[in-house]
Amino acid sequence: MPIDQHLLALFTVTAIIAMIAPGPDMLFVLGCGMRGGPRAGLLATAGVATSEAIHIAVASAGLAALFAAVPFAFTVLRIAGAAYLIYLGIQMIRHRKGVQAEVTVGGGGMSGRRAYLNGLLTNLLNPKMVTFTIAFLPQFINPQLGQVWVQFAILGAILIALEFLVDGTVGVLAGRIGGWLRRRHTARRRIDVATGGVFIGLGVRLAVEQ
Repeated sequence: MPIDQHLLALFTVTAIIAMIAPGPDMLFVLGCGMRGGPRAGLLATAGVATSEAIHIAVASAGLAALFAAVPFAFTVLRIAGAAYLIYLGIQMIRHRKGVQAEVTVGGGGMSGRRAYLNGLLTNLLNPKMVTFTIAFLPQFINPQLGQVWVQFAILGAILIALEFLVDGTVGVLAGRIGGWLRRRHTARRRIDVATGGVFIGLGVRLAVEQ
């Protein structure tokens, strides 16, 4: 495979941990599922995944060209990305007490088309998702193996598959999981702390790695 196996394993584990932490995407899918049923929850996930595919495609095309033209740019981006991951981890831990899983149950149903479009546009126009994609994925790319765009494609495919697996499940089982998330504030805070710790550890490791 044209990708570093160690980095691939590290990426998969990190992505899974990041996915299971209740974040804006999961809560959005959760709300759609609770209002429009399993189909709306699944289509909301599809919308979010579509926007992620667009982010990944744009990032991979631009960054692959940049790394080929200016090899030193990879080192600069890797360090900047590591710093951003550390920042995200600190923010998760700092704001764990103030974050609540607020999901609107009322307000009528939601069509599958509306759920998909909302998921697509909300995530596509979110500058934080663009920043996260640019900071996160290159950490697991090894330019020395060549075919940078192929490495991006493999990591992107895994990320989108996990999106469907985790958030899609949340959307389909929205009623039960929604009630659990609303009741389990302590569990959610612990997840946020654990995820924040993973991001900080990953950022530190990547920052000092030669």
